[in-house]
This record gives sequence, structure tokens and C-alpha cells, in this order.
Amino acid sequence: MIEITEVRVSLRNDDKLKAFVSITLNDSFVVRGLKIIRGNSGLFVAMPSRKRPDGTYQDVAHPINNETRKFIEDRILDEYQRERAKQPSLIGTVL
Repeated sequence: MIEITEVRVSLRNDDKLKAFVSITLNDSFVVRGLKIIRGNSGLFVAMPSRKRPDGTYQDVAHPINNETRKFIEDRILDEYQRERAKQPSLIGTVL
């Protein structure tokens, strides 16, 4: 099983985009370009993606099962909440 050994959260003050995130796996592999997005049903983690020539987006890296997706998303959202708590200027804003 993978271990997330570091999560870096860069908060944004935007209606939909709440943060950019980088994670380090097993102290040896970094994944950059994850995003925390506020969707219609709450926060979710968007995987790194690139725009294709036809205008659609394709994930560059992503979990291949729901268990791993939940593991990654839970850890990232927990760290996001901790980072938000450190920012007194953001308390009371809808993030």
C-alpha cells in the first residue's frame, strides 16, 4: 500500500478553486497539480490533468480504484482543513 508522507496545500480565495495540492508518496515520488474544488455536492479533489487538442481534459495521474481514491482524498481534505485553520483571515469565509 502507498503511504502519503507529505501533503502541501496552497490555499486560494476563489469561489470554486479552493487550493492547489502536491503529495509525496513513500518519501520518493511527488504528484503535483491536484486541486481542491467546491462542487455542487461539496469539496472534492481533482487529479492533475492536461487539456487535449479537442478541448477536453485527461487525467495525467489518478487512482484506479475507489478505495485508493478515498484514501488520497481523505488525507488531502484533512490537511486542507488544518491549513485553513491556520489562516485567521479566512475564518468565516466559505471555503
